[in-house]
Parts: sequence; C-alpha cells; structure tokens
Amino acid sequence: MNNVVISIATLIAYFGSATLIGWRLFTHQPDASTARLRGVTLGLAYAGLTLHTWLLYMVLFSQAGLNLGFFNALSLAAWTVVASLLLSSLNKPIENLGLVILPLAGLSVLLDMLYPSAPFLAESTSWVLKLHVLLSMLAYSLLTLGSVQAGLLWVQDSYLRGRKPGGFVRALPPLMTMEALMFEMIGIGFILLTLALLSGFAFLDNMFAQNIVHKTVLSVVAWLVFGGLLLGRRLWGWRGRKAISWTLTGFGILILAYFGSKLVLELILNKPA
Repeated sequence: MNNVVISIATLIAYFGSATLIGWRLFTHQPDASTARLRGVTLGLAYAGLTLHTWLLYMVLFSQAGLNLGFFNALSLAAWTVVASLLLSSLNKPIENLGLVILPLAGLSVLLDMLYPSAPFLAESTSWVLKLHVLLSMLAYSLLTLGSVQAGLLWVQDSYLRGRKPGGFVRALPPLMTMEALMFEMIGIGFILLTLALLSGFAFLDNMFAQNIVHKTVLSVVAWLVFGGLLLGRRLWGWRGRKAISWTLTGFGILILAYFGSKLVLELILNKPA
C-alpha cells in the first residue's frame, strides 16, 4: 500500500480519536455513553498506532540502514509516546492526554509524508549506539507524557483556583491523582534518561564531538532539571505550580537538545545530525 494512503489513514485515526476525547471532556455525557465513547476512542487510537507502526517500518528500514532523518525521528518519537500512552491507559486513567498527544503525533506523520529525508544509521552500527538511541527515545516518550500531564495539571489547577470547575476539569482525575501520575512518569523517564547518558559516556567515542556537543550539554542540563525536581519533591515536598514549572522547563531543554540540534544541522545547515 502506498505510504501516502497509510499516512492519511493514520491521520484520520489519530485526529478522530482526539476529537472523541475532546467531545467526552467538554460535553456532559451519561456514564453509559462515556463508556461507549471511551471504547471507540481507544479503538481508533490503537488503529492509528497500528497504521503508524506499519508506516514507520516502511520508511525507517532499508538496505542502506536505519533512516533517522529529522522528520522520521520526529515520527518515531511520536509513535513511542503514543504507544506508551496507550499501554499506560490500560491500568491508569490517562487516556485524556491523547487530546494533546494524538494531534501532535498526527502532525509528525503529516510532516514526514510531506518532507521525506534520508540520513541513515548503517546496519553495521554498534549495538551500544542502537541501545543508546532506544533508551533516549523511551526517555523522551515518558518525559513527554509527564510534561503533557503537567500542562493538564496547570489547567486543572487554574480552573480550581478560579472556582470554575467546568466539564473539562470535572472529567479529569482528582488533582492529587494527576500529580502522582506526573511524578511517576517523570521518575521512570529520568531513570531512562540517566541510562541513556551513561551508555553514551561509557561506550560512545566522543560525546563532546563538535557536531553533538550542544546535544550532550543540553541533555545533561535537562537531566539536572528533572533530577532537581525529583529531589525537591522528595526533600521539600515540591508540588503544584513549582513542580509544573520545573517539568516544562526540563522538557523544553530536552526537546531543544535533540530535535533542536537535528533541525539546525539537517534542515538548515544540511549536515548529518
């Protein structure tokens, strides 16, 4: 099947699922109706993820190696986030994060369809580098989920402070549950980011080579921010807006570390990242 057809089908599934999440959050639905909508919503999201998996297999793997161009890497990261979200939603009430994540994943698919690229990670690449890439992707996905959770937490807190708990806020889990989920995602993501950095420093030739020094430094800064947040939570009970600010700051630095550097090197300077 043509990549364009699969991409369009993936977009329809992701945006359809996000639309149903929005409908469920912003309208008052009976419990039975909500349960049915949730089933259809998750079904569409899983259909989108399946199509996205098929699409990534077709565009990433070739005889020349693994194609990790900017938009392919962006699409792969989005796939990892969606997969993490859907797996976590099996036993945690977090599928509402799809309201933000699914459209962004759809946008990554659209950009990958419109702007294909071809920098390759050769098949001869060492398993250590492949492990480093895998750990990095998993860390980004969990920390992305934590950051989206932080954004929803900020909205929820703002509504409650203004004594305007609308339908959207009422549909979210309690504030304490939302915050606990956020710290759980950040904690796991921080461990994965730690392992990714350790694997890079221990086994890769030069993490401070000229073309990746900014990526390394920014990743370490993000690691310090997330580590500081978790330490502050444990020692001083940080929560609420302070925790949200630290989370979003760390996430912004982390995204700049990876996708910012790839954007400049690949799309502006036309060099491999």
